[in-house]
Amino acid sequence: MTRTPTARPRKRIHLAAHFPGVNNTTVWTDPTSGSQIDFSSFRHLARTAERGRFDFLFLAEGLRLRERKGLLHDLDVAGRPESLTVLNALAAVTEHLGLAATVNTTFNEPYELARRFASLDHLSGGRAAWNVVTTSDAFTGANFRRGGYLDRADRYRRAAAFVEAARALWDAWPPGGTPRTVRPTGPHFDITGRPTLPHSPQVHPVLIQAGDSGEGREFAARTADVVFSRHGTLEAGRAFHADVKRRLARYGRTPDDLVIMPAATVVLGDTEAEALERAAHIRRKQVSPQTALAVLENVWGRDLSAYDPDGPLPDIDPVPDSDLVQGWAHAGDRFGIAARWRALAQEKQLSIRELAIEQTARQSFIGTPASVAALIDEHVQTDAADGFILVPHLTPGGLDEFVDRVVPLLQERGVFRTEYEGPTLRHHLGLRRPEPGPGGSA
Repeated sequence: MTRTPTARPRKRIHLAAHFPGVNNTTVWTDPTSGSQIDFSSFRHLARTAERGRFDFLFLAEGLRLRERKGLLHDLDVAGRPESLTVLNALAAVTEHLGLAATVNTTFNEPYELARRFASLDHLSGGRAAWNVVTTSDAFTGANFRRGGYLDRADRYRRAAAFVEAARALWDAWPPGGTPRTVRPTGPHFDITGRPTLPHSPQVHPVLIQAGDSGEGREFAARTADVVFSRHGTLEAGRAFHADVKRRLARYGRTPDDLVIMPAATVVLGDTEAEALERAAHIRRKQVSPQTALAVLENVWGRDLSAYDPDGPLPDIDPVPDSDLVQGWAHAGDRFGIAARWRALAQEKQLSIRELAIEQTARQSFIGTPASVAALIDEHVQTDAADGFILVPHLTPGGLDEFVDRVVPLLQERGVFRTEYEGPTLRHHLGLRRPEPGPGGSA
């Protein structure tokens, strides 16, 4: 008798909400755009995400406001509250939603940060998450006592040592026991400390990581519970998903131990044509003429204010070590990027603004609620992702339409929860509760 192979069960989709604000995501000129500082904005987006049964709310972070030509970039956010402060407040007005803070390992210390995340995990009943990031520039470092910056390899080595120290502290006071002393030592830290809190509900807060370099992927495979990926298209997503999941085995982990969630935007319409028209309108609002020039100045390292944003790209070479733009991610190989952009602009007959619109676009789901639900489901079922972190273009109501019109269709497909099934963020993400380590010496 021939046995028919059993089909793989349909994967459950994970969804998270990114509070908008930085880069050119938010359309500040929209009359419904609200404050990115007022607590009511954070509360509205968090409650909308919880109403939609999302896994978590994600807050980005910046330790210094970005500058162009020595001035604050006036199209950027004028003020950013500290993430953990906001999330501690949101813990009081939500019941199930995970609370993810982006906090830097380059200019913080393990003992204090481990204590703050343990506090959030206790106060929220096990809903804390930490997006582990590093900082690469001396512009940001100038705000801190140590100043300066670390090269890429040292940044990741410090981050790895930082997480190991934090985990040792989280493990060092088991329930019913007494706090033990931990002594993480090495090139970056020499700590002798005892935690001030016993194990929190998750033992370790969920760890999120977003690096895409070889070091970043290896760090994620070794350390992270969630990867915030930039690879959202089907082909690129499948390649990234397979590569990172393959790396897990060398650290004794399984594919189910890591959730991959690219960032994505959503634009809905009653028809496909209406959605496409609306998406094009939003993108032109997001990339103003001034923003388009700022995008190119980050690569060229030159003042391009004399150029017409609706005209051709500059025919001059970039400045390799320019400090014209401060606080943006480094452009990398400026000459290589400029050459590729010129070739693309020539091939597609793109102006400066049109090129900037194309180069700064995120993965987008554009269509009717039904077609968007089908596309998201296809990405997850074909292992291009395990879910998505949605980045709305409006603060604070940019998630409302998705929750009202798309989430019910995903629920009808049987691929998204209708109710929360456990109290902690690890339950939402399908992650095992960590087995506490030895936690140091008595």
